[in-house]
Amino acid sequence: MNKKVAVITGAGSGLGASLAKKYAEDGYHVCLLGRTAEKLKRTAQGLPNEDHSIFSVDVSSKQEVSRVLTSIKENLGTVDVLVNNAGVGVFDLAENLSEEAVHQMIDINIKGTIFCTQEVLADMKTRNSGSILNIVSTAGLEGKSTESVYCASKFGMRGFHESLLVELEETDIHVFGAYMGGMKTEFWDGIFDESQTAGLMDPGDIADIIYHNAKVRKNLNVEQVVIKNH
Repeated sequence: MNKKVAVITGAGSGLGASLAKKYAEDGYHVCLLGRTAEKLKRTAQGLPNEDHSIFSVDVSSKQEVSRVLTSIKENLGTVDVLVNNAGVGVFDLAENLSEEAVHQMIDINIKGTIFCTQEVLADMKTRNSGSILNIVSTAGLEGKSTESVYCASKFGMRGFHESLLVELEETDIHVFGAYMGGMKTEFWDGIFDESQTAGLMDPGDIADIIYHNAKVRKNLNVEQVVIKNH
């Protein structure tokens, strides 16, 4: 298959689903990755064509990530775009966060990003092309009340992202970071009520901004964008 391949983690809803639509509209074969197959199928139904694949995966498991990315490379070809979008947040005062919540945020937000990136780097370096998009959040820029471990995980993701920029600066591999505020997505289910999510940003707008800024263009590289609610 000569079609370009875009791999999007956390593609079951919100920004991941919106980005999947953008890449599908641009003619990519879109690989939808996420923990819940039903959610991924729902995203697939909203895509403009049938040119997509669905993979259930827990990105915090290096073994699962390796299995899925190997399958993608063998059946669809090398990955042209990796979008590290999978993320989870549990919000409470620092002393109230459960051990499970701490592990979940560190494992998915940081380790998931690292494991997925490791799987595509060798091929991208061999071809000297490709894009890695890290969806970080403004929680990677400043500490916030009730978000201590979430911010810690996103600061970690930011550190990985910025180090990748340095490691790959002599290559033509494009590394892009998005730091955005709250979006009106399922992420806030059970955390905010409708009156609190009403003023949040639309994931379709964010996907539009990310997609156009992350596009590979001659003689320039947008390293990051910061998108905030007003």
